[in-house]
Amino acid sequence: MNTAELYKLYLQNPSIQTDTRKLTKGDIFLALKGPHFNGNTFALQALNNGASYAIVDDPAIVHDKCIWVEDTLVALQQLAKHHRLQYDIPFIAITGSNGKTTTKELIRTVLKRRYKTFATEGNLNNHIGVPLTILKIKQDAEIAIIEMGANHLREIASYCEIAIPSYGIITNCGKAHIEGFGSEEGVRKGKGELYDFLRKHHGAIFRNTDLTYLAEMAKGIDKQITYGSANATYLGKSLMRDVTLDVAMLTKGTETTIHTQLVGGYNFSNVMAAVAVGLHFGISIDEIKIAIELYSPDNSRSQWVKKGNNNIILDAYNANPSSMQAAINNFSSINLPNKILWIGAMKEMGIDERKEHKQLVALIQQYAWTDVILVGNEFEGINGGYHWFENADAAAAYIKLHLPQHASILIKGSRGSKMEKMLEAL
Repeated sequence: MNTAELYKLYLQNPSIQTDTRKLTKGDIFLALKGPHFNGNTFALQALNNGASYAIVDDPAIVHDKCIWVEDTLVALQQLAKHHRLQYDIPFIAITGSNGKTTTKELIRTVLKRRYKTFATEGNLNNHIGVPLTILKIKQDAEIAIIEMGANHLREIASYCEIAIPSYGIITNCGKAHIEGFGSEEGVRKGKGELYDFLRKHHGAIFRNTDLTYLAEMAKGIDKQITYGSANATYLGKSLMRDVTLDVAMLTKGTETTIHTQLVGGYNFSNVMAAVAVGLHFGISIDEIKIAIELYSPDNSRSQWVKKGNNNIILDAYNANPSSMQAAINNFSSINLPNKILWIGAMKEMGIDERKEHKQLVALIQQYAWTDVILVGNEFEGINGGYHWFENADAAAAYIKLHLPQHASILIKGSRGSKMEKMLEAL
């Protein structure tokens, strides 16, 4: 069945599901394959559970509600692109090494004050998540926000071909996914594929002027809306209020202070991106202030958590050398008592893995801490005299026997380090 025919079925049943455990009656089940699973084997079960159709790429599966295609992933992506082409609304693509999910959520929060806004759920930002996000956009949509993650070259370019963004934001280009990109220069080239697409198709970008390398990457793009602490269309200033961030915005000669619930000065650029997008699309600074002040981070991103008599900064969804440095430097500068670090290993560092973890330990050693726990094989032999554990389970067992009291704790690590287990031990 070709894409146009599939799209007619989709319009009759506008919900695609790839996981039978989340299936609801009337969904179209799409059988994806991976290294450790084959969705084709669940197609008949999905139909028995109420799926309207099952899209498969195994011709051996026969059912009057089974639709055969050559490749289900390709079919999903082509279907999403066909759906995207039905809309003449702003599509904002967001990528970057750090902060893209927080930035996306802040922008969504702001735009929802005036527009019917659809955005990536959670961090479903890969080759499956991007098309699924697009297919959830309803006919009454006025703005769409698509988050794009990547760990190798040509990945962002492929997502742009599906999402066809009219606006783009690169939050930053740091030391992330070095294993796939090869170097920081490779990261910039990979993230820069968003700029390349917008340059070619006469789109616009929102650019952070505090990151000078973005100006070089953005050369040749005519439509640039800028934000930052200097030399920008939209100007702001970072102000720390104890642990959380305030942002003072200067608009039309008037200063407006936004009191966020975000931990850390490193979130300044994320807030500024949301302000710039909101102002560009005609939302008043007063409405933007209300929206951002109501936003409360979750999912282990820049959260301020109290447990017992301890205060915790939970920032354990992702980690790379750039975000680690920002988090540790920020934590050291905050006026808090009894500071403790629980640091998980950074993943996808490739050949730089040992060097980057050595440099991280050297950074930690620049400050005085009440205690430090390092988690992960990547730290083995370079733990700097701190407590070291192979995994979060072992670290959690130690914490249960040595519970901190009246402490201020930063929990930071890559998702693979499962640092939330240590929080649960308190």
